[in-house]
Amino acid sequence: MKIAIIGCTHAGTAATVNAAKMYPDAEITVYERNDNISFLSCGIALYVGGFIEDPQGLFYSSPKELSNLGVKTKMEHDVLNVDTDNKTLKVRNMKSGEEFEEGYDKLIVTTGSWPIVPPFEGIDLDNILLSKNYNHSNTIIDRAKDAKNIVVIGAGYIGVELVEAFQLNGKNVTLVDMADRILNKYLDKEYTDKAEEAFKEHGVKLALGEKVTKFEGNDGKVSKVVTDKGEYEADLVILCIGFKPNTDLLKGQVDMLGNGAIIVDEHMKTSKEDVFAAGDSCAVIYNPTGEHRYIPLATNAVRMGTLAAKNLVEPTAKYMGTQGTSGIKIYNHNISSSGLTEEAAKDAGLEVETVTVKDNYRPEFMPTHEEATLKVVYEKGSRRIVGAQIISDADLTQHMNTMSVVIQNKMTLDELAYTDFFFQPHYNKPWNLLNLPGLQG
Repeated sequence: MKIAIIGCTHAGTAATVNAAKMYPDAEITVYERNDNISFLSCGIALYVGGFIEDPQGLFYSSPKELSNLGVKTKMEHDVLNVDTDNKTLKVRNMKSGEEFEEGYDKLIVTTGSWPIVPPFEGIDLDNILLSKNYNHSNTIIDRAKDAKNIVVIGAGYIGVELVEAFQLNGKNVTLVDMADRILNKYLDKEYTDKAEEAFKEHGVKLALGEKVTKFEGNDGKVSKVVTDKGEYEADLVILCIGFKPNTDLLKGQVDMLGNGAIIVDEHMKTSKEDVFAAGDSCAVIYNPTGEHRYIPLATNAVRMGTLAAKNLVEPTAKYMGTQGTSGIKIYNHNISSSGLTEEAAKDAGLEVETVTVKDNYRPEFMPTHEEATLKVVYEKGSRRIVGAQIISDADLTQHMNTMSVVIQNKMTLDELAYTDFFFQPHYNKPWNLLNLPGLQG
């Protein structure tokens, strides 16, 4: 059996390692455009901020490790065309320029995503950078050394984390986003208000509800970001506007969402026989609504890549869907969420109610007992829980992993009230923080 895997970051690495272990007699070939694999892009801000001295810790595999598993690793090889009818790939060696065709029996497409780059006027000016891979992070670090004024465009997770990293390194930082608040896809306003206040307290300029119209520059380098409401000096600009699935190779050959995300079933199969897909190139089943959504997260990618390998020969393990669970640290605030926010639930057409509780996470007789704010979103009538968010100066983000299981299993607010959690004064109270919404709702 000849297995071809296109792309080797999170999903691709997981698919490759598991396929090598499960099918020792298979001929496995990985095609990767970059000169590295398995880079943890979620660690870019930590690397840029100087919290990580050795970037090798951001890689959890290597071409050598894959070769030791018997995998043919073709680094710096660009797949130009996929013919799923004839099961052939057209590939170009990016070093030599040589082009060749290769056949396969099973194909796993893990081509990931790529940053969205709108056609702004002045977009080609120097020092306007992307933040996605290892080479990007090294360029950002190099250019940031001499930059005084840095503008980050896009207030999602990557943009927000970079803003904090630059500010802590003594830079003048401006954060621009079309939305009127940061992290609006993950958190409701009462949570983002606290995070925004923290940025303001640290001198970060927030240009929210503003649309970038153009970039201006001197001597070919960017010097200013112009929006529909203002102008901001910039020696360095980082684009963090969002990501789009990198799926041109399969366009017209498999079913996709409107944005190009590949639709896969619960076994990671596409609509084409013997073609599997996983990771940021795919849509996933979003459990709170039951629909396919594009949710590019490393956790989804690793799970999906593993399942693609497991199900290559016969369906053996099902994907359980996702709640889009995530977490972030902004200065002293530890924040995490799972499932739908109140705003997103209403946008999805769900009739929901919410309950918010504030309580010290452990007994007041303990030396410290930081307050936590927990919000649970649930359906009217059924009282099925569809989302939750938490913020505290104490790290209580793991509570959202528990809530992820709650949402996945369609538990109700009333069931959450009496769910069994342990009590130990070091960690919690007799009524666990997660019980409280059910008791009060």
